[in-house]
Amino acid sequence: MAKKIAKLTNSAHRTWNLRHLFDGDDDPRIEEQKINIQNRSSAFIHKWKERKDYLKDPTVLAQALGDYQRWMREHGTDGNPGYYFWLRSQTERNNPELRAKYNKIEEFSKKIGNDMQFFHLRIAKIPRSLQPKFLRSKGLQKYRHFLERIFAESRYLLSEPEEKIMNLKSTTSYGNWVRMTSDFLSREERKVLHEDGSTAVKPLPEILSLLNSQKKNVRDAANRAFNDILKKHVDVAEIEINSILANKKMDDEIRGVARPDLLRHISDDIESSIVDALISSVSERFSISRDFYVLKAELMGKKKLQYHERNVDYGKIGKKYPYGETLKLTRKVVAGLDRQFAEILEGFIRNGQFDVYPRKGKGSGAFCVHHLISQPTYILLNHTNKLADVLTLAHELGHGINNELIREKQHSLNFGTPTSTAEVASTFLEDFVLREILLHADDELRLSTMMMKLKDDISTIFRQVACYRFEQELHTAFREKGYLSKEEIGRLFQKHMAAYMGDAVEQSVGSEYWWVYWSHIRQFFYVYSYASGLLISKSLQSSVDRQPAFIEKVKSFLSAGLSASPRSIFLNLGIDISDRSFWDKGIDEVEALLRETRELAVKLRKITRKRL
Repeated sequence: MAKKIAKLTNSAHRTWNLRHLFDGDDDPRIEEQKINIQNRSSAFIHKWKERKDYLKDPTVLAQALGDYQRWMREHGTDGNPGYYFWLRSQTERNNPELRAKYNKIEEFSKKIGNDMQFFHLRIAKIPRSLQPKFLRSKGLQKYRHFLERIFAESRYLLSEPEEKIMNLKSTTSYGNWVRMTSDFLSREERKVLHEDGSTAVKPLPEILSLLNSQKKNVRDAANRAFNDILKKHVDVAEIEINSILANKKMDDEIRGVARPDLLRHISDDIESSIVDALISSVSERFSISRDFYVLKAELMGKKKLQYHERNVDYGKIGKKYPYGETLKLTRKVVAGLDRQFAEILEGFIRNGQFDVYPRKGKGSGAFCVHHLISQPTYILLNHTNKLADVLTLAHELGHGINNELIREKQHSLNFGTPTSTAEVASTFLEDFVLREILLHADDELRLSTMMMKLKDDISTIFRQVACYRFEQELHTAFREKGYLSKEEIGRLFQKHMAAYMGDAVEQSVGSEYWWVYWSHIRQFFYVYSYASGLLISKSLQSSVDRQPAFIEKVKSFLSAGLSASPRSIFLNLGIDISDRSFWDKGIDEVEALLRETRELAVKLRKITRKRL
């Protein structure tokens, strides 16, 4: 196994091989395929736009959906050209020629999308009295849940002209506002202190990285710089957030939506009652996250952590993990779980589907991306040989495995994962890789790594639920008052952050403006999905631990895609995510890790005292 993976990594691309799509930016097939996409889209529109029979006869609708499914499989609104130039733009973000080409493709795609929109909207307008007839039809069973999702949102959809207006106004009433705040922040630079004691002017991403420095003077200097940036832009952000809250309120009223988060739940294919149960379960156990910060403050020798210190890693994790070693370790873990997982990883390496190292112009962070079901998955990394980079690769590979299993079992209309479960596969694999690392760690490294894992779990579950509750109160307060000042927003923000952090973390001066930077609250109620994904993942991990053969049921979930609702998929596995006790079991896992970590910390403290 080690020889096989070594051979693969030695001969593999370290940047994306985009020849699966095109030979280069000027490949003549780009324009040829754009013409083909236009022609195939026009053919579908010409065939179905003036017809009404598919809205009454299930047999005819099956034919129309067959055409639509083939169009979505091979073409969509932008096909290979859109995917190719989006990928290129992620690795050369400062290339204006690429930006221009991608913008042209985006414009091309948006026009086709608007022209094709009639099909979705007309299916949604099939009378409710006729919908059961379509859902029972044998010829439509492969599209059953696709139709269920459309019917679920149908009562909130408007007429075709009205929907076109809603699409057009979304840019000026929402998108431009959010982009403005983000762009203002991204342009900021400040002089900050470096780890080596030198000072230099650095952009915002590097300032944020220095907030987590283990050197107090470095992170404090970064915090002053970050707070100064937020303070500079908070007045603009106040107007921005009020504007998009007003737009959201207006949209909800026009559509007749009863609660601000309802459309998010419908979009994510999950019942509001399930999300409510999750939020309630986590909120009632905020004592776990508060106890974690008490332990962290003790280990760092502080009575209280400053707000900006909450994510500083405890201890040192000095071991380096070069890319080749990372792949060997990851392959060992995935092969131990399932042979097909290892084959998917080997295929990604062999076909050049990883872009591995940071370089000038490349986007920061990491992601796994797919587009059409007929196109390859690509994974972007910024590997710097750290432990966190190992976990990042495992996380993104989890998404990639999820994509490939769906591709194998589903048609194009079921290709994808609902937001509510999108993070299950990634955190599932990430946690198994972390366990392998811990097997070979001494007590000091174990303590540092367990504290790092707890930090991530607390942020993913408890912090995101606190943010969700902040969003709920933010929308409610806006709808009651009509406008919220920056001070009012700041007080709400600190209230909910304090709720999960407790007294061991000080809501420091300046932290009342950190909502300015938090982009997720502009995506409206998205953040619960981090908590739901990780807690579901923990349940599946526990089942595999008890019974390794359960991995086959995990694979059946991972290959289901959008073919059924998350609740239905998990019921088939014997799991009821509508039951509060399900969420409690996942939270129990975090509590158990905290207890084990505290016991290890006490043990090491005793050993240190004996040495002294």
